[in-house]
Amino acid sequence: MLYADFWEYDFLSQKLYKLPFYLFFMDLDIAEFALNHALKLGAKYADARLETTATNEFILKNGVPHMAGFERVQGLGVRVNASGCFGFASTNELEKEKIRQMVEKAMKITSAACRIGEPADMSEEPVETADYVVKQRINFEDLSPKDKLNVLFEVEKAIASTKVDVPGRFFSMADFYTEKYFINSEGTKILSKIPRYDFWYFITINDKGKTAQRYWQYGGAGGFENLTAHNFPEILKNEVMKTDEALRKGITPPKEKIDVVVGPQVTGIMVHESVGHPYEADRVMGREAAQAGETFIKQDMLKTKIGSYAVNVFDDPTLEESFGYYLYDDDGVKARKRHLIKNGAINEFLHNRNTAAAMGTKSNGASRASSFNREAVVRMANTYVAPGEQSEEELIEGVKHGIFMKNFMEWNIDDKRLNAKYTGAESYIINNGKLGDYVLAPVIEISTPALWSSVDATAKNMEYHSGTCGKAEPMQAIPVWFGGPSMRIRNISLSNKK
Repeated sequence: MLYADFWEYDFLSQKLYKLPFYLFFMDLDIAEFALNHALKLGAKYADARLETTATNEFILKNGVPHMAGFERVQGLGVRVNASGCFGFASTNELEKEKIRQMVEKAMKITSAACRIGEPADMSEEPVETADYVVKQRINFEDLSPKDKLNVLFEVEKAIASTKVDVPGRFFSMADFYTEKYFINSEGTKILSKIPRYDFWYFITINDKGKTAQRYWQYGGAGGFENLTAHNFPEILKNEVMKTDEALRKGITPPKEKIDVVVGPQVTGIMVHESVGHPYEADRVMGREAAQAGETFIKQDMLKTKIGSYAVNVFDDPTLEESFGYYLYDDDGVKARKRHLIKNGAINEFLHNRNTAAAMGTKSNGASRASSFNREAVVRMANTYVAPGEQSEEELIEGVKHGIFMKNFMEWNIDDKRLNAKYTGAESYIINNGKLGDYVLAPVIEISTPALWSSVDATAKNMEYHSGTCGKAEPMQAIPVWFGGPSMRIRNISLSNKK
């Protein structure tokens, strides 16, 4: 094992103490042993996923450090095809005898379940061999907890400098490093090492009894230098001032049908919820209905027009420094850019090897698991609307009467991802192509086809934003990006949150 420094923060004394701690080495032979034992027992196919994840989290609530998490987890997940059906088992006890017992149990249970279960197949994919790592210029492991907490304290000071009443201030910052080794019985071997960071805030602004809330998340792959490049003190200072001003000065939104320009944050949540999720092939096949939900999209809707010609949507795991970054998925398939909507038409779904085989196509590398003890399912990575040629200002100039919704405070969407609601935070009236008064909590309530069919232009101001996407049962929360540019949506109705 590898010796390393480990720190404990005493919140009562507000002092740091150095403790001895041991990080795991990855014994890759363990995965090989599990795979070979499954094949020896008669598995038609087997794969093994050995993972180690080290996580550090710091929380500042109303200026006071709260519980911090320091976690090191290692374990092995094994998937087998026995009697034509797939089964999955995992363990964090990595002695060979324990692994042998786990694999034997998995084979027996899978064979028995296959009598009443659904036989499954896998798409044929190339054998892959790779070893890749995301490098850090400033390594998170070289920083003390005090260095990391200082990031949160600087944000706290920036908010205090605004003199705005912010009674609720919650900030969380985490870094986590995952080393993963995937092998399968076809010969694929993938080793990856990816550090990620995550900054999350939730604030409540008060003005004479009226309140407004804002939350957002920033995350990516890389070192401490990527986290601090966001300049969180300035971001939160501006967030507080704009939200307070909108709360004090906001007018009621128009009731008639108008044009709306939405900023990249709104574009991002729209594309994640109303395109990314319903295009997951397991949902399309009805396999997630009892867990994460359904979709109004059907298998025969490929090439169906669902948006205007201006709408192009991609999902791309290979974006460098992204929160959802990976080069090979948890089926061992090489990742690629997926074109979900092409000039307004449904172009492809997100697939793993099982759904691809069921639909007679190839996997596009969308198989992901949140941890060694979760079975990989179809997931998004970095989903976004493609940019256009105009500036955001030009989109606004093309609106005679409407609103500009820069960001949002809440959203909701139904189980089939068909009808959605997005409530604006910092929003402005548009009169003759110019921004005017703040608008208080405008609400877009619209169906997915109506939304994307009403988009007539996208800007070139691309932004990517972070989220922790939930799906499956037990729940799997995974890092993703969603985003795009500002979009102009023509002739839709608004309502007021109140």
